[in-house]
Amino acid sequence: VQRGCDEELRDETTRAMADKVREAAQRIFANLPSGGGAPMGALGLGAVGLTGLAYGSANCLFNVEGGHRAVMYHRFGGVQQRVRGEGTHLVLPWFQRPVLYDVRAKPRMIQSLTGSKDLQMVNISLRVLSRPDPGFLPTIYRELGTDYDERVLPSIVNEVLKSVVAQYNASQLITQREAVSQRIRTDLLSRAREFHLELDDVSITHLSFGKEYTAAVEAKQVAQQEAERAKFVVDKAKQEKKSTVIKAQGEAKSAKLIGDAVRDNPGYIQLRRLEAARDVAGTLSKSTNKVYLDTQSLLLNVTDSRDVLLESHTKKK
Repeated sequence: VQRGCDEELRDETTRAMADKVREAAQRIFANLPSGGGAPMGALGLGAVGLTGLAYGSANCLFNVEGGHRAVMYHRFGGVQQRVRGEGTHLVLPWFQRPVLYDVRAKPRMIQSLTGSKDLQMVNISLRVLSRPDPGFLPTIYRELGTDYDERVLPSIVNEVLKSVVAQYNASQLITQREAVSQRIRTDLLSRAREFHLELDDVSITHLSFGKEYTAAVEAKQVAQQEAERAKFVVDKAKQEKKSTVIKAQGEAKSAKLIGDAVRDNPGYIQLRRLEAARDVAGTLSKSTNKVYLDTQSLLLNVTDSRDVLLESHTKKK
């Protein structure tokens, strides 16, 4: 739109300058004497020539900035096929008009609401980095104008998105996102070349589904998590049961071994008594409190061990 306004302003300025030159020439000729001497005629022609030279020198040059190209429009020959590159160029005032194009890549975000293969509505956003092909700028100007991206990109992007997304289920759009993006890029590049546009990058920036589908997916995830939790509880109960059985078997075997040891060697009881007395003495030695207890209650009365041993041997005999 800005380029169109600039071109219209340039045309109006050119027409205004041409009208001023014409009015100046008419005034000069009107002021000439009716007899018309040669010196006065030469003076009038010189003034007209100087005026035209000043107008032409002020409008015969134009600049093409970096990252831009210029297409020349001739009032009698139409759009010329030669594309002007960066730098300063000559132009014939009033006869020629340069049209500038920005050939640098420009980003554009396009959103589309389409349906998947399983009839789920998908809201997808696509970021496209596009630029015109400099070699086809005359054709682009002749067929599409300066706002080529506004005319082409929305239509072809929506067309490609709807055709590609319709080939995948909603779940596949998430799990196979890279493949979907590559398919969209390939088809979009092919369609853009038909309009002489180059796409440097095509990427999916946002992908969302309808509220019903989102709620269904969340419910499914919750159900799966509950099932996994129930499975974990069952496995935990089984493991605890096995652990209890193994512990009981170990305690029974330990009791049997202790009984056999007591039966075969009465000194085993005295050995365990000495070990308990050693543990109690070690605990009391680390304590800062004063304890006044008899040795019998603390299992420290080891002097009675002989009587216990003799009594055991007597009963055995």
